[in-house]
Amino acid sequence: MAAEANMNGDGEDDAIATINIVPFVDIVLVLLIIFMLTSAAIAKASLKVELPKAASAGAGVESTLNIVLTKNALLYLNGAETNREALAAFVRAEAQRNAQLQAVIAADKVASYGDVIAVIDLVKHNGVKAFALNLERDAQAANAEP
Repeated sequence: MAAEANMNGDGEDDAIATINIVPFVDIVLVLLIIFMLTSAAIAKASLKVELPKAASAGAGVESTLNIVLTKNALLYLNGAETNREALAAFVRAEAQRNAQLQAVIAADKVASYGDVIAVIDLVKHNGVKAFALNLERDAQAANAEP
């Protein structure tokens, strides 16, 4: 029989009585961490926005709202396409739930200045007190002496 581990009759059972799942859990946790890190990178890479560069651009901030304005004046909220009315309603609802709500606005460098200002006004008028403009750091301008 395949289930019998010891056929010599000495009474010792050589079959494994327990399964050690600790290595399995370790592998699953490592895969989960890898998935979480790559999914964030994939979500950011899915929207192609050419950010303007500035010497004084700081590091990214932790935010609740990520708003993207493309060169075609399309709006995206947290990766999903939206319009101004839906964005205003969402921002208003979130600002009522969270007084410390922050927003990061990323606009393509060829987007209309007026469109960017309209998005900033929309966010501020609906309850967000802290917002940032997403920029890429320009290494050449940062290293240039004034």
